[in-house]
Amino acid sequence: MPIAVVVHGAAGRMGREILTALCQADGLKAVGAVDLEAKQDFLALPDGSGEIPFSTNLESILSHCRPDVMVDFTIRDATMAAVRIATKQGVNLVIGTTGLSSEDIGEIKQLCHNRDLGTIIAPNFSLGAALMVHLAKLAARYFDYAEVIEKHHDGKADAPSGTAIDTAKAMLETRGKPFNYPVPLKESLTGTRGGQIEGVGIHSVRLPGLLAHQEVIFGAQGQTLTIRHDSISRESFTPGVIMAIREVVKIKGVIYGLENILGL
Repeated sequence: MPIAVVVHGAAGRMGREILTALCQADGLKAVGAVDLEAKQDFLALPDGSGEIPFSTNLESILSHCRPDVMVDFTIRDATMAAVRIATKQGVNLVIGTTGLSSEDIGEIKQLCHNRDLGTIIAPNFSLGAALMVHLAKLAARYFDYAEVIEKHHDGKADAPSGTAIDTAKAMLETRGKPFNYPVPLKESLTGTRGGQIEGVGIHSVRLPGLLAHQEVIFGAQGQTLTIRHDSISRESFTPGVIMAIREVVKIKGVIYGLENILGL
């Protein structure tokens, strides 16, 4: 039997990409869709293979479609409301929403524990981004200075990105102590140096024309090392999402970060 999937946020740009990927993936099947913009009872699948139930009412769709997994790429408040509904109905979760707090993740862990469910959360489902973070962790052992520059489209809700924050935290965990952070004697424009997490400077760029991009720059005497990843299409996220859907039905509890199902 194929793994049955409901997509929450199906009318969004990422939701549409996920539906396309589900139509192309062996052993997976889109069985329902939910979005605040739903104006009809059925949604045509992107490959023309048929229609699936479509509604603004997540509880109704889950009850009717009985999925194994719900995929959620929305916003923090919508995600948390959906998680509470889905776990109550015994549905495993794959979550790509950024901006979740440690308290949110703690609540998700408790809900999964209570119902013996699996959840995979990743601020970035791109395989290349996961490898970027892995390489940055390796480099963090050998450099005393590091900064992260993340660039996203102008519609991104949060800054800095979840990937940037997680990259800095991963580097610090590997390094075991803060990085050195140069502070200028004079800051002519407040905020020019961006934010920082224990010495890792973080800078956010928001412009139309961008999608999702990040550079991790390490500095040392006479040299720099730059690790860069660019997502130029939302298609870059779907292989990781498909991998997570296949994995989440095998686990209990919460896995955070795509790298933790890649064996890095």
